[in-house]
Amino acid sequence: MENKTIVQALNEVMKAVGAISKNDRNSAQGFNFRGIDAVVNAVSPQLQKFGVVVVPSVDEYDYSSIEIGQKRTVMGHVRVKVTYTFVGPNGDALTTRVVAEAMDAGDKATTKAMSVAFRTALLQALCLPTDEIDPDASSYERSEKVVVDTQKVATAISDASDLDSLAKIGQYITAHKDEIEPSILETLRLAFREAQSRVAITVAEAPSVPVDA
Repeated sequence: MENKTIVQALNEVMKAVGAISKNDRNSAQGFNFRGIDAVVNAVSPQLQKFGVVVVPSVDEYDYSSIEIGQKRTVMGHVRVKVTYTFVGPNGDALTTRVVAEAMDAGDKATTKAMSVAFRTALLQALCLPTDEIDPDASSYERSEKVVVDTQKVATAISDASDLDSLAKIGQYITAHKDEIEPSILETLRLAFREAQSRVAITVAEAPSVPVDA
C-alpha cells in the first residue's frame, strides 16, 4: 500500500464505502435508519485498508434531567461536543468536530450521545450518501413545570363564600397535590375543611362537598 496523505486516504475510503443501506428499524415510530453498528461495520474495514486511525476527544459535555410527555417520565439528557482526529498512514491528520445529544431513562445517555457523535462524524466527514429521516421529523415534548401559588390558594379558601367555589378549589388542590410540599398540602387541607364547615353552617341543609386533596 503506497503511503497516501490523509486527504487521499479518506478519499479512497469514501469511494470504497459508498452508500450504506438503512437496514435498522425503529418499530415505535415506524421508520428505517442506519445505526452506529451499520456505519462502523461499513467504514471500519476501509479505514484499516487505507491506514486511517480515528481518535476521539471529548471537548465538552453536559448532563441534566428532563421530564418527557404527559406522564412526566424523567430522562437523563446528555450533550457532548467531540473532536475526531483522522490520522493517515503518513502521520498527518485532519480533525472534525461534532455535537450530539441523547436521552435515556437509565445510565446509557452518555453512551448513546457518543455513538450518535461518532456516526455523525463518519457520515459527514466521509460524505456518505443518506436518505435518513430528517431530525426535525420527530421530537420530544418537554413537560412544563407547574408552579402552584399556595398563598393564592389559601386566600381563595379563606374568601370562599359558597360550596361551589370551594368544590372548584378542592378539585384544583387534588389535581396539583404532587407539586405542593407535603406540609403545606396538609395545611391547605385543614383550611379547606374548616372553610367547608363554615360555609355549610350558613346554608340550610347544605350538601356535603367531597374533596380528594
